[in-house]
Amino acid sequence: MAEIVLCRIDSRLIHGQVMTKWVNQSQANKIVVVSDSLAADEFMLEIYLMSAPAGVKVECYSRADAVSNWKENRFGSGRVLLLLPDLESMKEVYGGGLEVTDIQVGGLGGAPNRKVVFQNITLDDADVEKLVYLQNAGVKIIFQTIPEDVPQNLDAILKKYNN
Repeated sequence: MAEIVLCRIDSRLIHGQVMTKWVNQSQANKIVVVSDSLAADEFMLEIYLMSAPAGVKVECYSRADAVSNWKENRFGSGRVLLLLPDLESMKEVYGGGLEVTDIQVGGLGGAPNRKVVFQNITLDDADVEKLVYLQNAGVKIIFQTIPEDVPQNLDAILKKYNN
């Protein structure tokens, strides 16, 4: 069975930092992207698949397919970097049975009514609700954009959010 060595929430999905830093840091040999929109867009999916560094396989699943493939041991073997674009996707796949012990939040994008809580990471009330749900389920949550950053735990982030 595959070992999830890093579960990262990043709205940008695969980009330079994920490729060059997090793949090396986690020693992942496979990236599994969970995104309904990307899984449905053949053109963009092909671009993401081609962007993987040599020796790193990329697969993309919808939320439902990710859950069923995980349960049926279809992630294969090896070290997987699980990559999701948002907390809604994470909550849904976690609730469906794709359980992880640790989540790294690396970027959630910006929009009105969102607060910056760590570097360029922003949250809104719906995000906080999902994060608290996951933490209450026993998941360790940290915020970290690049490996050189000192990770911030959810409790510290919530203090910033509530001030």
